[in-house]
Amino acid sequence: MSQIPHGNPHCPLQNNQNQIPSNPKFLKQIHDFCTTTEKPNPANWSYIIRNHLSQGSPAKALLVYTRIRRQGIYILGLLPLILKACASLSCVNRGKALHAESIKSGMNSDVLVGTSLVDMYAKCGQVFESRKVFDYMPERNLVTWNAMIGGYLRSGDKISALFLFEKMSMRTSVTWVEMIDGFARSGDTVSARRFFDQVPQELKNVVVWTVMVDGYSSNGQMEAAREVFGAMPQRNFFVWSSMISGYCKKGDVKEAKFIFDRIPVRNLVNWNSMISGYAQNGFCEEALNSFHKMQAEGFEPDEFTFVSVLSACAQSGLLDIGKDIHSMLGHRRIKLSQIVLNALVDMYAKCGDLMNARLIFEGMTERNTVCWNAMISGLAIHGQCKEALELFGRMEDSNERPDDITFISVLLACAHGGFVDEGIQIFSKMEDYGLVAGIKHFGCVVDLYGRAGRLREAYALIKRMPIKPNDMVWGAMLGACRIYMDMEMTEKVVKDISTLNSNVGSGDNSHYVLLSNIYAACDRWEKAERTRIDMISEGFEKTPARSSFVPSGT
Repeated sequence: MSQIPHGNPHCPLQNNQNQIPSNPKFLKQIHDFCTTTEKPNPANWSYIIRNHLSQGSPAKALLVYTRIRRQGIYILGLLPLILKACASLSCVNRGKALHAESIKSGMNSDVLVGTSLVDMYAKCGQVFESRKVFDYMPERNLVTWNAMIGGYLRSGDKISALFLFEKMSMRTSVTWVEMIDGFARSGDTVSARRFFDQVPQELKNVVVWTVMVDGYSSNGQMEAAREVFGAMPQRNFFVWSSMISGYCKKGDVKEAKFIFDRIPVRNLVNWNSMISGYAQNGFCEEALNSFHKMQAEGFEPDEFTFVSVLSACAQSGLLDIGKDIHSMLGHRRIKLSQIVLNALVDMYAKCGDLMNARLIFEGMTERNTVCWNAMISGLAIHGQCKEALELFGRMEDSNERPDDITFISVLLACAHGGFVDEGIQIFSKMEDYGLVAGIKHFGCVVDLYGRAGRLREAYALIKRMPIKPNDMVWGAMLGACRIYMDMEMTEKVVKDISTLNSNVGSGDNSHYVLLSNIYAACDRWEKAERTRIDMISEGFEKTPARSSFVPSGT
C-alpha cells in the first residue's frame, strides 16, 4: 500500500510562515478578534474558517486557526474544519498534532472528530493510520464508513474496500459512488459497472449516473459512456463536460463539438471543457474563437479558461494575443495560481519571448516540474542551449525531480549546442532518477552523435538499443550520413532499413528521399535513380512543396 511522505513542503504551517494572507480586510478581522477584550465568539471563528474552505483556501483557514491557538484559545468545534483543511493540503504532521489535541481533550471519541480524522489520514495517503482511528472509534456513522472505503480505494486497495462495503448494514448513494468511482479510476470498469447495476433504484440519482459515465470516459471507453449517457433520466452539467473531455482525449473533436452543441443550458465548466479539448488537440483557432464566443454570451473566464487559451497561443506562436490574455488576467483579477503562471511561462517561452518567460519564472515562489520543463524547453528550442543546461543544473539542486520530458528537452539542447559529452552524461543520469529511456531519448542521443559527426557511435547506439528503432531514429542517422557524406555508413543503414518489416516507415517516404539525395550528392546517380524507383514501387509519391524533417543539420 503506497503512502506519501510525512508532511508536505507546500503546507503553510510546515514551510514558510510568511505566507500569511496580505489582504488588509482579512488581517484586520484577525487583529480585531485576537486583540478584543471580550470573550471570543466561536461562531465567528467558525464562519471565517468555513468561508475560507468554501472558497478553496484551506491554507488561510489553517493560518487563522494558528493565530487563534497563539492567543491561547482552544475551540473544540473547530477541529473537524481544520482537519478538513489539513486533508486538502496533505498537511499530515499538522493533522497528527490536531489528533493529539483531540486525545488530550477527550474529543477523539466524538463521531464527527473521529470521522474527520479517518478522512484526513486517508486523503494524506496514510491508510493504516486511518484504519487505526476507524477501529478504535466507539461509534461510527455512514460518513465514517464511506470515508474509510474511499481511503482504501484511493490507495488502490480494492480488496479492503470491498470487505468493508460488504460489512455495511446500510448504504447511501455516496457509498455506491465511492465504489463505482474507485474501481473505475483503477481501470476496472467491469466491476464499476457491476456496482452501478446493483444500486437500488431509489439511490440511483444523477450523481451515480454521472460517475459511471465519467468512469467510462476517463478510461477512453466512449461507446460504453455514450450508452449510459443516453439512458440517463436527467443530466447535470458535469456529465456533459465528461463526455466532451472523453471524446477530446480520444482525439474525436468533431464528436465532442456535437455533444457540446446539444447542451440545453451551458455553464462555464462546459465551455472550459470544449476550449481545453480544442487546445489539447491543436485546434488553436477554434479554441480562441470559443473563448471570444463564451465571453460574448456573458460568461466570465476563470483560471482554467485562461490556461487553455494560453496553451493555444503557445502552440500557434501567437505572442501578441498571448500578451493580451496576460493583460486580461490582471484586469479580471484572476488569481495567479501555479497552473496560470506555468501557462504564462510556457506561452512566452514557446513564442520566443524568453525575457518575459524568464521574468515570470524567476518571480515564482514555487515551481513544479511542468514549469521547469517549459523554461528549459523554451531555451533549448530557441538556441539558448548553454542557458538550458544551466537551468537543468538548478533544477537538479531544487526539490523538483526531472522527468522524462525534462530529459528530452535537455538532450535537445545538447544536440543543438554541440554539447556531446555533456549530453551523454545527462542521458546516463536517467537511471539515477528511476527513469527508463524511451525511443525519443534514444533518437535525441543518435541526433547528438550525428550532428557532431560521430556516426559510428550513433550507429553502435542504435544497434544496442533495448527497443526497436523507429523512423525518427533512422531519420536522424541518415541525416547525419547525408551531412558528412559517409557512404560506407549509409550502406550499413540501408541494409538495416531493408530488413525492417514492411509496416516500418509505411506512409513515410523520408528515408527514400534521404537515400536518393545522399546518392545524388555523391554522384552515384544510378543508385539515386534506383532508390527513386523503389519509392514509386512502394506507392510513395513525393509531396510537392514539402521538405522532409531531418533532425541532424537543422
